[in-house]
Amino acid sequence: MKLLHVDASITGEHSVSRQVSAAIVERLRQAHPGLDVVRRDLAAEPLPHLTLAHMPGAPPVAGLEAEQAQSNAVIDEFLGADVVVIGAPMYNFTVPSQLKAWIDRILVGGRTFRYTAEGPEGLAKGKRVVVALSRGGFYGPGAPAAAVEHVESYLRAAFGLMGVNPEFVVAEGIQISPDHRQQALAGALKAAGEIAVSAEAATA
Repeated sequence: MKLLHVDASITGEHSVSRQVSAAIVERLRQAHPGLDVVRRDLAAEPLPHLTLAHMPGAPPVAGLEAEQAQSNAVIDEFLGADVVVIGAPMYNFTVPSQLKAWIDRILVGGRTFRYTAEGPEGLAKGKRVVVALSRGGFYGPGAPAAAVEHVESYLRAAFGLMGVNPEFVVAEGIQISPDHRQQALAGALKAAGEIAVSAEAATA
């Protein structure tokens, strides 16, 4: 089984989303000793913002061969993974631009979804996606700020278009106070250590 581990936080070792995503990966690694883990750190090696020439499968453009090859490698890497674990912090109500640039490489018509007369059809069905989501305030259901939460809602829509129902391990309120941060992190790490490890979870 192959796992793709993607992180987008720019805060390095201080990142809550990175700590939780690492715990999710470790949980799955312990359950599957032969797990093949591929790492992609979008803060350390950011992808350029998408242009038409960067689209996977776009016609070759002189001088952009390396960038086009990189885009094709990103979507192939995603499609080749059985499980994808993503560290996704909330920045200014939405995903980091680094993560958006990665999603722009994998959300590609004809590769991960297609439009039909009956509506869009996901082409990445059966893949498991687990997201470690961190938020500085409180944006969950029922919170006053829930309407401006555009990380979980966006990722559900993006992966849903591909036929994937993502799972979320959430740490929120981490900027409220040091105590809130520790409590949120501890709760998320506990949840990460208890996620399902069976293959059936990918289609649950």
